[in-house]
Amino acid sequence: MGQKVSRTDFEWVYTEEPHASRRKIILEKYPQIKKLFGHDPNFKWVAGAMVLVQILALFVVKELSWSWLIVAAYCFGGIVNHSLMLAVHEISHNLAFGHSRPMHNRILGFICNLPIGLPMSISFKKYHLEHHRYQGDEAIDTDIPTLLEARLFDTTFGKFLWVCLQPFFYIFRPLVINPKPPNRLEIINTVVQLTFNALIVYFLGWKPLAYLLIGSILAMGLHPVAGHFISEHYMFAKGFETYSYYGPLNWITFNVGYHNEHHDFPAVPGSRLPEVKRIAKEFYETMPQHTSWTRVLYDFIMDPAVGPYARVKRRQRGLAS
Repeated sequence: MGQKVSRTDFEWVYTEEPHASRRKIILEKYPQIKKLFGHDPNFKWVAGAMVLVQILALFVVKELSWSWLIVAAYCFGGIVNHSLMLAVHEISHNLAFGHSRPMHNRILGFICNLPIGLPMSISFKKYHLEHHRYQGDEAIDTDIPTLLEARLFDTTFGKFLWVCLQPFFYIFRPLVINPKPPNRLEIINTVVQLTFNALIVYFLGWKPLAYLLIGSILAMGLHPVAGHFISEHYMFAKGFETYSYYGPLNWITFNVGYHNEHHDFPAVPGSRLPEVKRIAKEFYETMPQHTSWTRVLYDFIMDPAVGPYARVKRRQRGLAS
């Protein structure tokens, strides 16, 4: 468990991120993909149903022992909450109601955020869109581990700990890499979330709130659905910085596994990303891909060639190399 990773630095490249150029090539060959752009009218009902399921679950878990509550949080509540995080991801691209109704998207984001327990929908949008536009940028893309993370968690056991602690890195890393002052919507998001949390405690007690928070944290760490955090951009094959996952967990994660397709066409909702792959299959079937997020987690921890260093990075324009 003490084996060190073989990499000692990130994979520095001096090319533009690949998705914009590939998008142009694909659209020239398959202009019909533009018909897939736009919001998914069914999305709001699916996301709303998941929120309702979690609210109903609160009345069940308040009667559970703490040990069974943790089991329920890991095996059920955390999965629903992780799906809601990916619903927030869809909403960040205005794929719930379209670009013409931004406030409708933001309000649904507040609602999907409620069972997660921590205010994140507005902050996520603020940083995630920059991840698309400046993929790999050393000073902007907060999806990339810090140098301190890579140096501290450079052994097999270290990577295991890093995976377990992943939710905390995702929460605090933006404050280190690219801090931004909170905006008005973030403050509203926080007030709405804390009010919801307070109402849960007042009417149902602390256990239901713990169920939500524990589920959110566990399902972002050593959990099969959290495999997408690593599968999306960690370099399992040299020269490839984005990877798609084609497996059954796409059914409960709004097809976030179709990640090359998503970065190529962020205006296409998750429900239509498989159609992008079907139309332009020669572009996607030839790239390295994943079929198991659980295997991704295992390989990340056990393979010395993969670890926090295994990310493509780009110098920020204007910074000395």
